[in-house]
Amino acid sequence: MNPDRVPVIIGVGEALDRPSDLSKALEPLALMEAALREADADAGGGFLDRIASLDVVNQLSWRYADAAGELCARLDIAPARAVYGPVGGESPVRFLHEAAIRIARGEAEVCAVVGAEAQWSVNKARAAGIDLPWTPKPTAAGGGPRIEVHPLALKLGVFLPVSVYPFYENAAAHHWGQTPRQALAESGALWSAYAAVAAGQPNAWIKTAFTPDQITTPRPDNRPIAWPYTKLMVANMQVNQGAAVIVTSLAAARAAGVPDERLVFVWGGAAAREPGDYLRRDHYHGSVAQDAVLETVGAMAPGGFDALELYSCFPCVPKMARRTLGLPAGVTPTVTGGLTFFGAPMNDYMTHAAVAMTRRLRGDGGTGLLYGQGEFVTKHHGLVLADRPAPDGARSLEEISVQAPADARRGPVPAFVEDAAGQAVLETHTVLYDRDGAPTHGVAIVRTLEGARALARVPAADADTLAALTDPDAFPIGRTGTLRADGDGVLDWRL
Repeated sequence: MNPDRVPVIIGVGEALDRPSDLSKALEPLALMEAALREADADAGGGFLDRIASLDVVNQLSWRYADAAGELCARLDIAPARAVYGPVGGESPVRFLHEAAIRIARGEAEVCAVVGAEAQWSVNKARAAGIDLPWTPKPTAAGGGPRIEVHPLALKLGVFLPVSVYPFYENAAAHHWGQTPRQALAESGALWSAYAAVAAGQPNAWIKTAFTPDQITTPRPDNRPIAWPYTKLMVANMQVNQGAAVIVTSLAAARAAGVPDERLVFVWGGAAAREPGDYLRRDHYHGSVAQDAVLETVGAMAPGGFDALELYSCFPCVPKMARRTLGLPAGVTPTVTGGLTFFGAPMNDYMTHAAVAMTRRLRGDGGTGLLYGQGEFVTKHHGLVLADRPAPDGARSLEEISVQAPADARRGPVPAFVEDAAGQAVLETHTVLYDRDGAPTHGVAIVRTLEGARALARVPAADADTLAALTDPDAFPIGRTGTLRADGDGVLDWRL
């Protein structure tokens, strides 16, 4: 083991801003700066000027012309590499993994990952008609990569994570042999476990230890959003939070006097993805990409994990992950508190998770798993951390992609049709609600008798079909209904 090639986390930092005076609200760049300075202090100081590689997590609450460059200017640093990343909740895990690889290859001695959002302040200012005194936004229209969404999904309102993940939630629960009521009970217990951890986190946005019933029962302050999810079951993006992680080599850490008991070793990880358009996937009761990633990182820790961070934008994600990893139902799935309760600063939650995992492993020791997910069950990345060096040295670090084994397990993808009529079998579904808790319409993914897939609406006026879609005692998945064109370019489906 060459200590110059062993990557270790030496510094972590967070920033939380909840101003009573919006004129003093911190913009995302300021939150990033504060988090990085705290991470540097946590490492013992003197590392900011030595950063050779900086990854800035994609942020959405405030647009910058050059977020990475502007952050470097604020810190008065000039890393050889400063990159602003793409959209994806898994991206902080990937950035941390890639930083460790650069150190293992000798390409950089000190690397940092940082991100922040200030959506809470942005929304408050917009509601109050206040202009925030932040860095002026660029005059050119914002570009950048966009998540792939079919035009029919846009038309039917199933183009955001909150309306797409229910397709997986319902299909998976049905596949596992649960009733909707049983699936909801599992989600409530799981989310209550996340809330309990968030309640003890100093930088959590919501610090209430909700009971399962409080989480799953609709009420005026916990309205239904997309069946079966209520407000307390979805990611909370209305937060002002920042986080940063500094990574270096074991040799550099020891030369700087960082105590061994404060070092967290990066062992290795894996990544894979599903097709971008969720309507062109083989099934919705799981993800072969998720399975390949989790099985690979699980094999890196044959003794199991002492601490977990299972991505938690919506309940189906950690529920699927738990089953793939073979974990019991009562396992604590987080060291951070989850995207509902700790907070979901857009793409940056897993940077906070890396902070929390580092603190956990410093205190209790053992082996930890960071598992992040991006887009619509699309991008998956797992990373193993521990309080000791990897048993195989740095060999696992290079083995990032498990795309080939994931693709080998993928089943046939049905043809997608936009124009169909006649009988069709329900594959999965959700129901969307307005802000008063009334259903606006249902959305069904169905299969024609010829095996093609279609996306269809269940109109709000079709009370019988909507009642079947939300029956707590039986999933309608597998039942046959009728497709017909409604004249507006959208198919309707009814039982």
